[in-house]
This record gives sequence, structure tokens and C-alpha cells, in this order.
Amino acid sequence: MSDQTSGGFEFEAPAKKAPKTEFAVYFAIIFVATLPLSCLTWALSVLKNGNASRKGPIKRAWTQASIITPMIFSA
Repeated sequence: MSDQTSGGFEFEAPAKKAPKTEFAVYFAIIFVATLPLSCLTWALSVLKNGNASRKGPIKRAWTQASIITPMIFSA
């Protein structure tokens, strides 16, 4: 039998850091990529409905980037 009461070698896994810089880079790339399409979609919506919605093109692009980026990191 082994003595498990002693304070021998304990293995601690290194703390897993969230890749904040990598996430921010991917978020920025996706945000810039979705911005033209969201501007076009917003402009077509304005032309069709005749009024600007509360959600502008930047907010639309931000929302899309905040949806897509976590999907990349969870895969």
C-alpha cells in the first residue's frame, strides 16, 4: 500500500488561461468582415421600411461577431 497521508508530490495542472488576445483578434477580423454586409442590410432595410431601426449597422456587425467568434473557440 502507498502512503497517501504524506505531503509528497502533488501534481497541479497549470491554470488554463482564456486566450483573450487571440479572441480579440478573431473578433476584430470577423467584425470588420461583417461590417460591409451589415451596412448593406441596414441600408436596404431603411429603403424598404422608410425608417432607421434602433439597431444600426455597427450594432448588427458587433452582434454577428459576438455570435460567430465564440463558435470558433468552442469547436
